[in-house]
Amino acid sequence: MGKKKMSNLVIIPYDQLTPEALQGLIEEFVTREGTEYGDRTFSLEEKVAQVRSQLKSGKALITYDERNQTCNIVSEKQMKIST
Repeated sequence: MGKKKMSNLVIIPYDQLTPEALQGLIEEFVTREGTEYGDRTFSLEEKVAQVRSQLKSGKALITYDERNQTCNIVSEKQMKIST
């Protein structure tokens, strides 16, 4: 499966990243200030597992912004709204 381009965003399949790069990206995402997971407090490992599961199921996507040269993880719903 290759990269899929949408305007200046490129969708990067999670399985195209090295395990280390994927882990780092997910950890950076879940530790951002303002990332909410509801009433319960989850450990870093639980948050990483949740995001990894969402990536595998297609509920979340990894995007690369060519203009800003940044990666992000977004929900499938967010992608549909922005396209």
